Amino acid sequence: MKKLLILWVFLAATASTGLYAQRTAVVDVNEILSNMPDYKTAQDQLDQIAEKWRQQIAQEMDQIKSMYNKYQAEQVLLSEDMKRQKEDEIMNKEKEVRELQRQKFGPEGELFQKRQELVAPIQNEVFKAVQGFADSRGFDIILDKSSTTGILFLNDDFDKTDDVKRILGIK
Repeated sequence: MKKLLILWVFLAATASTGLYAQRTAVVDVNEILSNMPDYKTAQDQLDQIAEKWRQQIAQEMDQIKSMYNKYQAEQVLLSEDMKRQKEDEIMNKEKEVRELQRQKFGPEGELFQKRQELVAPIQNEVFKAVQGFADSRGFDIILDKSSTTGILFLNDDFDKTDDVKRILGIK
């Protein structure tokens, strides 16, 4: 009886999916974004900011190396208290640099926030265009080709990247 009920539910589920075929398309969001001037400008700004912060952190790391080298050279002349004091200075400086690195490049750091500020509006524009395309053409599912997780085969007829790019006015 239980097996019969499970079989009946399975058959009902497969029969109902056959009645309604889903229309599917694929777009390449990375290609669309890379062709948008605003996105390129935002990426360039982010790259410049990140490079400036990397240089700042590299300078701080060089300063730590210099402190350590100086400590190594003077170590034989220092008392135990002075050694501990110098070691503590070096360790505190390392902690400061790690904290600076976390503040700038961490998961919720300034670079992430700046990316949200500059790139998220552009991505939202693309997603609205994709949704408008899907609504106007009757698509039920649109997959992102640039995120290939789960896509094992792709017929080029489903790729609607160029259509979305036309909606956004990009080539």
